Amino acid sequence: MEFNFEKLRAWQSAREWVKEVYLLTQAFPPDERFGLTNQLRRAAVSVASNLAEGIGRQSGKDRAHFSNLAYSSLMEALNQCILASDLGYISDERLRNLRQSSDKLARLIAGLRNAQLHSKKT
Repeated sequence: MEFNFEKLRAWQSAREWVKEVYLLTQAFPPDERFGLTNQLRRAAVSVASNLAEGIGRQSGKDRAHFSNLAYSSLMEALNQCILASDLGYISDERLRNLRQSSDKLARLIAGLRNAQLHSKKT
């Protein structure tokens, strides 16, 4: 059985982004385990989780609210990736790749949000 949120391209992309972040943070220094590593992972997971939670809401406005939260969490996570780059934890090339996947995901979330705001169920 597949739930509705699993059919969303935005959620599928967010799921891939979470895996990318987890792999990335495995190489962070051990002393960052409860700092930037934890914060970045939580923000990345929040993107996918908010997309999933939003699908369970009744109105388009409520669903769009959770898409907004997902977008905000994505921006938070991207900010943390930039900080990780500043600290030398990730390479410039890795940051470029993260930016590209973040941009794709941000566009998917924005499209989903717009569709939710204009859905018949309000």
